[in-house]
Amino acid sequence: MHFPLVLLCLLFSIVSHAGQPSENCTIVGVIDGDTVTARCGVRGAHERIRVRLHGIDAPEKQQPFGMRAKQALAGMVFGKPARLDCHDIDRYARRVCKLRVAPASAPGGPKTLDAGLAMLTVGMAWWYRSYAKEQSPEERGQYEFAEFEARARRTGLWRDPHPVEPWTWRRAEHGG
Repeated sequence: MHFPLVLLCLLFSIVSHAGQPSENCTIVGVIDGDTVTARCGVRGAHERIRVRLHGIDAPEKQQPFGMRAKQALAGMVFGKPARLDCHDIDRYARRVCKLRVAPASAPGGPKTLDAGLAMLTVGMAWWYRSYAKEQSPEERGQYEFAEFEARARRTGLWRDPHPVEPWTWRRAEHGG
């Protein structure tokens, strides 16, 4: 009889945590080109969370450029203090967040480098248009332009004459 109440409390906890304006964390793992593990919290009360970068989709590790995308993201964020602006939880229980770190040019400076936008700029991800409605008009314009420029320069995965979008690849490989 208490099970529904426990489930309701758990759901409320997840939803309220996802809506937090921002969290300061440290990136402690890079799973692939659009997913990281972060350690968040203060004074010993750390929590490890899995984070999916908002607004992009990077090649899966088994795809061409998949490991390069993972390495590119790791080079940008691994071991760095990060600001996470989370707004959702996906079907795999990952928080969907904009991840910002200090840029390499100013490692002790403010966390101004949007890792998702940076992945688009270096040609290691697609702008995830299916979720564009979750972005501000300004952010949509930045992400669309970054992908357009990377394609035009044929940088990163755009060197491949026929790159396969991760969502298409997943559907073909796993039916989803």
